[in-house]
Amino acid sequence: MKDLKDWAAVQKVYRQTHSKRKTARILGISRNTVKKLLDAREPPIYKRSIYPSLIDPYREQIIEWRCEERYQFCGTRIYEELQRIGYTGSIGPVYRFLKKIDEDTEGHISSKATVRHESPPGDQAQFDWSEYDVMLGGSYQHVYCFSMILAASRKKAICFSLREDADAIYEAIQELFADLGGVTLELLIDNPKALVIENNPKSEDEIRYNPHALMLARHLGTELNACPCYWPRKKGKIERPFNYIEEHFIKGNEFATMEELNRRGKRFIDKWCDKKHTTTRRIPNQHYLMEERQVLLPLPAKRLRFKKLQERIISPDSLISIQGSKYSVPVNYVGKRMFFRIVYGFRIEIYDRKEDLVLTRESSMSKGDVLRDQAHYEAIAKKVPTSIPQIRRDFTKLYRNGKAYLDAAGRKFDQPTHYARKIMAYQDIYEREILDALLGIAVKKDALDIKSFRSLLKEFNAGRLAIEAVPAETLTEEPVTRNEGDTEDALLIRDCSYYDENVISKEVG
Repeated sequence: MKDLKDWAAVQKVYRQTHSKRKTARILGISRNTVKKLLDAREPPIYKRSIYPSLIDPYREQIIEWRCEERYQFCGTRIYEELQRIGYTGSIGPVYRFLKKIDEDTEGHISSKATVRHESPPGDQAQFDWSEYDVMLGGSYQHVYCFSMILAASRKKAICFSLREDADAIYEAIQELFADLGGVTLELLIDNPKALVIENNPKSEDEIRYNPHALMLARHLGTELNACPCYWPRKKGKIERPFNYIEEHFIKGNEFATMEELNRRGKRFIDKWCDKKHTTTRRIPNQHYLMEERQVLLPLPAKRLRFKKLQERIISPDSLISIQGSKYSVPVNYVGKRMFFRIVYGFRIEIYDRKEDLVLTRESSMSKGDVLRDQAHYEAIAKKVPTSIPQIRRDFTKLYRNGKAYLDAAGRKFDQPTHYARKIMAYQDIYEREILDALLGIAVKKDALDIKSFRSLLKEFNAGRLAIEAVPAETLTEEPVTRNEGDTEDALLIRDCSYYDENVISKEVG
């Protein structure tokens, strides 16, 4: 069907050429088309042919299934239901008609029409999670982001996990309520099996919740409210942040560990809550502090756990073995029975025999690792080294008079480091500048053995010995100065004047 422009062009060109052949050549159309358009005295008008559709008998039923709150079926569900009552066409016409319904055509209200519900402070929190691929430890890892939002103030909290099983979900709900500073009267949730067993929109029976989920709700003091299936707008407040988190936090960032991901994620979400919300036109953190925090229910004293803690005996080297790797604990637990559990697939929580939390640490990414925290061994750590080379290095590094003392003691004793080590043991009692000054006096008075040095300390304590303390800034932490070509053993060589020439001659003889 040629349009109005084609008809006008043929009329105009033909009046100039008076030839159908030339008109057809100039316009690039066939002579039959030129003849047909010249014979038409009036511009062409397009008339669409209307053909009956196989879905015509089912239109009202489709509208009911799409728009009624008790149904709200998706397209494939409607197609399946239509086939059961006799529809023989394809799914294409069904989707085209649904599009018209969703666009509010033919006088019907779109299924997307929603009345926004604004909850009073403290009434409702919404909980959900999303999946992301995160650059973690140099490679992409599949992680889950659990999120909760207070419906009134829009204050949000998030945490990340390597698991999305029931234990992770129950732990996340408790952790996020703790981050928000209290519990709401209602928790709006989706329909995972960990929370909801059955939520049939066609049934008039009440929703069947998972027994563990109900126990958790009673423990927290809240009530669960499962949103209708296939109706995400019911919990739209919690759905929206996930895209923002991906675009503004996940993309382009790398994280060394899951604990780092969680720390940075919580800082990110808190900063976001300091920005004005586009719907409420208020800053969530301020709204929360002014109106919602004080009406939240108090948090339980302890978190609810459904799995029994696993048991281990701490080894003599203060290590606990968990899933093929070993982790240090404070040495006062050596030989004792301790308990542990793994949260979110990466976080190890270690408890004492009273099941009080002792420490938390991240699990190793591979088996066979031994991870020690030196702070756990401080109670038995030797504060003064026993290695002779290390004693010399530390003694000369800590005290400006250290080298002079070792040189003098080396000419007098077989083991000068024996006395140096005992002097270093006093560093927990006396300031370093005082010990350094007393070392200088000891060299001058030839009071080099430990008994003589203690006598100097007693005189100093009694006020009978005045010292000129070496300024702290002159005591450096620089390594011992060595001559060019000196080896490590050079520091262990005693001055030859130590040996008496007669003794040497007797030994040679």
